[in-house]
Amino acid sequence: MTLEQIFSVLWKAGAVAEAVALAVFIYRRLYRTFPVFCVFLAWSLVSDVGASYAKSLLDTNGFFHFYLIEMTIDSLLEFGVLVELSLSVLRPFRNTLPRGAIVAVGIIIGLLCAAIWPFTKSPGFSGFTLESRLLIHLQQTFGILRILFFLILAGCSQLLSIGWRDRELQIATGLGIYSMASVAVSVIHTAQSAGPQYHLLDELAAVSYLCSLIYWIYSFAQADAARREFAPQMQSFLLSVAGTARSTRMALSNSAAPRDPDHRP
Repeated sequence: MTLEQIFSVLWKAGAVAEAVALAVFIYRRLYRTFPVFCVFLAWSLVSDVGASYAKSLLDTNGFFHFYLIEMTIDSLLEFGVLVELSLSVLRPFRNTLPRGAIVAVGIIIGLLCAAIWPFTKSPGFSGFTLESRLLIHLQQTFGILRILFFLILAGCSQLLSIGWRDRELQIATGLGIYSMASVAVSVIHTAQSAGPQYHLLDELAAVSYLCSLIYWIYSFAQADAARREFAPQMQSFLLSVAGTARSTRMALSNSAAPRDPDHRP
């Protein structure tokens, strides 16, 4: 079997796995809690099918631009998924959080992206075209971000009182599995010329994504675990953060309030 035939088999298996994962996700009504991730799964299925047809209709340059647009949309959806997962993790404490929590979470994740972006380079990076540099930045920045999110969530699981049966950690684990492979492949590709080994690495990345989909299918088919309360240390930390944010908001409101013109010191 040739590399092209293997890649075709992996693509078909991936498309089927995406469809099954989306079906199980909808059947379990998980879209109510994770609507952005549901859109991400649907988009992944549609974009993969579309990429198959685009590859047969477009030349190399046209398909590259198609892939760049697809990757940009992927990155935006992944950003939304990480914000959604962060807020879901904080769900037991959401009533105590300030109203702008979703904005704050988005800003924090955006700042992490901005911090990672300049370091996603490699030898010879300056010699690439602008489109190629943008693609590498998107692939590696959001890949590293997904890995960091998974590691932080898994490392703080005791404080956050979540386990492998919780949907948040299940989704983050699947993202982390294929992100580790995709980032490694992207880094190697930037220092590698096209050839059989180049496409072999693509197949390894496709295998890692297929493994993530299979893990999601298995996980989503299981009964959802009841969320537990945060550990006392995390509750104290969040209470202090919420109190600080509330005090800051009140101070800003008081300073912005109109003064009484008849007031005399």
